[in-house]
Parts: sequence; structure tokens; C-alpha cells
Amino acid sequence: MKKIRFKKFLSLLFLCVIVGHSQNQTKNSNQTLKYGAERIGKRTDRHMEHWRNYGLGQFIHWGVYAIPGGHWKGKYYPGAAEWIRSWKEMPKEAYDELYKQFNPKQFNAKAWARQAKDMGAKYVIITTKHHDGFCLWPSEFTDYTIANTPYKRDIIKQLVEAYDEAGVDVYLYFSIIDWNHPGYRAKIETEEDRVAYDGFKEFTRKQLLELLELYPQTKGLWFDGTWDSAWKEQAAYVSDLDKELRAMIPGLIIGSRFRPDDFGNRHFDANGNMMGDYEQGWERKMPNTIEEVHGNDWDCVMTVPENQWGYHSDWRGHVKTSNELIEMLVKAVSLGGNFVLNFGPDGNGSIREEETTIAAEIGEWMNSNATVIYNCGHLPWEKQDWGYYTVNRKTNEKYMVIFNHPISGMYKIQTPDKIKIRKAYLLENPSGELNIEACGENKFIVHYRSSQKQTKPVVIVIKTDDNSGDPGIRYQKPKI
Repeated sequence: MKKIRFKKFLSLLFLCVIVGHSQNQTKNSNQTLKYGAERIGKRTDRHMEHWRNYGLGQFIHWGVYAIPGGHWKGKYYPGAAEWIRSWKEMPKEAYDELYKQFNPKQFNAKAWARQAKDMGAKYVIITTKHHDGFCLWPSEFTDYTIANTPYKRDIIKQLVEAYDEAGVDVYLYFSIIDWNHPGYRAKIETEEDRVAYDGFKEFTRKQLLELLELYPQTKGLWFDGTWDSAWKEQAAYVSDLDKELRAMIPGLIIGSRFRPDDFGNRHFDANGNMMGDYEQGWERKMPNTIEEVHGNDWDCVMTVPENQWGYHSDWRGHVKTSNELIEMLVKAVSLGGNFVLNFGPDGNGSIREEETTIAAEIGEWMNSNATVIYNCGHLPWEKQDWGYYTVNRKTNEKYMVIFNHPISGMYKIQTPDKIKIRKAYLLENPSGELNIEACGENKFIVHYRSSQKQTKPVVIVIKTDDNSGDPGIRYQKPKI
């Protein structure tokens, strides 16, 4: 019995050591890594500062998957439309022939760019090719491109030029996964696999260099499909490629998905430091506190339906409203991030009616309230139930963006020590000051009642006096 207990003790001790070692691998900051984080902390150059102040972006998912639109032979595909080739009901050979039908006669790059600009987007992420490997530009390294479709014309060129002309910065999406390339492997199990994958890596490199040569207006690259074990084993190769790409365009911005570290970690290396220029881990989800982003730059990419990126003709489940999306946008900015809204045009090149309506509604709100989004970030004040704070990084002007109106008409504010509120007014009415009541140490109430029913978020501008020698608004005994 004692021997058995002793063995159990040794087993538990061994388990604790292993678990502790495993945890240290993700938290310890002293491991020597050859391919870990490029830096500790944020990039501080003007290119990254520009990215940080975008606030709102647009994502475009488009390719031959828009032709079936989430259906095949009368059957509904429940997954994300751009993944339909992986569906058991979708014959691979049939899918790979769809490009011969791709002829989007209604495609108008300038109209897309105008819609993005009117929505308030400051940058766009465009799919150059998704996991199926079909290229929306005439790549010289494969025949599976737009050049061999009935449409023939370079779509990426048209989009880059149209968005650039509209003043919307262009970022290119590129999937490392390529189901069409014979050398692609999800994992490497044999020497034959390794040889094939070496050829695939060089193909990938050539395509990326080609994109930056053809479209030098590109501000950054947005990578996808880097979760395969085969790619995660290529730390040295990807590190060199990362440097080569950055050398081509000064200030090029690349997120945390691209490079693996020495142990195959993505996003964060074995020391817990972010790799890349901003965190790409917030896909269809958002942080709730500033602590969750660990001081890093980040963006959230979001779909309108629950999980459709490419065009699916049959949206099922919850479809977000413009007010929901505006709240996500404000929340992202309030936590120091950017918000990127996805659009999935159909096979003819048209952006669907639901997305067009949402873009217009967001644009209408942005037209009056963009000042709380552009150049804004996190204000380290205690969050209240009425909504979110943002602060202009350049002017230090502070904003209350209100989504939940209390029945009392009293909007509570808790400021940090020695910060007093001296003035508040509606963004839309600077001359109409709102009543402010001081009701305790660093506690204030802004009184506001609208004579009309609120259907859109309301913005209140707050003016503070951070000089502790100024009495500001003095304490008032609450009225009973």
C-alpha cells in the first residue's frame, strides 16, 4: 500500500514538473529564440501610427466560390462559402472548372471603392487568392488565374487603383494554403512530401514578390491559412521571406499570423511576445477589456451574418444590424483597435443588397460622428453601462459614445484621480452645454434627455481640467 502511494506521489510530482515546464514555455520571457518576436512593444514609425488611427476598414472576400454561392446541385452548404471545395458534396474536379465560368460583368471597382469611402473605411483588405488557389491577378506562376477566365482582366489591379484613387489604403490578403498546387501539403510526413513542399514554398515566395512588384501601392499583407503543421515548421524560411517582403516596400505592415517561431507558435512566440506588427487573433470576436490586448495593436475582422465571408446566397442565423456593427466599431476603437467589416460580392460582381444597406447606414452615422473614431483610442477611465469612451490621440479630446440610454437621463462618469469635468455637450450641438453634477470624489453625472426617440448612438464631448490646482466642478450634495 505504501509503495503504491509512493508511486502515485512520484507520478503526481512528475506531472507537476511537466505542466510547470509547459506553462513556463508560454509565459517565460527568457528563452533564447532565433525566430521569435521582432521587437518588444509597438512599432512607433509613421506607417504604423497611420494604421493605428484608421478605426474602420473593409474586407473583401471574392473568388470563384461566389459562383456556387454556398449551394451545389440543389444542396445547401452550411459552412463558410469560400470553403465549399472542401465539402464532401462538392466534387473537387467540378469546383476546379468553375473558373471557366467566372465572368463578373457587373463588377465595378470604382463603385466598390466609393461605397467603402462613403461608409467611412480608411483601408481595405482584398483577397488576392483564397485556399482554393485561384488568383484574381494574372500570376505568371500558375494558369489558375483571372487571365484564363472569360473575364480575363486583372481584378486586383482595378481594385488597387480604384481604392487608391478614393483615398482608401490597400492591404492584400493572401492564403498560404493552396489546394490547387501539386506541392501543397498540410503536413510533411515523407521525404517526398518535403521535396514537394520545398517547391511549393518557392512558388509562394514568387507569388508574394510578384504581388508587391505589380501593386506597389500596397500598404500591408494580411495572411491566412498559416495553421498547417507544414508551414509552422518553416520558421527560418518564413523569417527570411518576411524580411525580403519588407525590404520591397518601406513600412510594409504584416500581422501576427505569418511567421512561426522556433517551436511553431504563431501570433505569440514561446516567450509570450507578439510576432508581427499587430495581433490578428480577433476574428469574429472581440476583447472586453484593455488587459486582454496586452498593450498590442490589434484589429477585429467581422462578418455581417454569423460566419460567411465569401458570397453565400442563403444567410441563416443571426444577421447583424448596422447599430450592432457601429457598437462593435466603437468598442474596438475604445480598446485601441481597428474594426474591419467584411463584404462578399456575388459571382456577377455585385455587393448584395443587405451589405449595401448596412454600409450606407454606417456611413450615415460616420458622416456625423467620425471624429470619435479616426485618430482615436483607449481612454483609461472606468467603463460605464451607457457605452464607451474614446479619446483623440492627437488632441486629447474625450468622447462618450452612448448606446444605452438610462431612463433617469443621468450618465455616470468615474474619472481617475484629480481629473475634473468642466464641460459637456453633444457633438452635434457644441453650443448647447449639458448640466454636470459632481456627486462625490471623482464622480460626476452628465444630465441629458432627448426630446426624440434615439435610434442611433449619441456622442457627448467631455472637456476636462487635469490641473489639480483648478477647483473645476465642486462637490454638490445629491438632491433627494
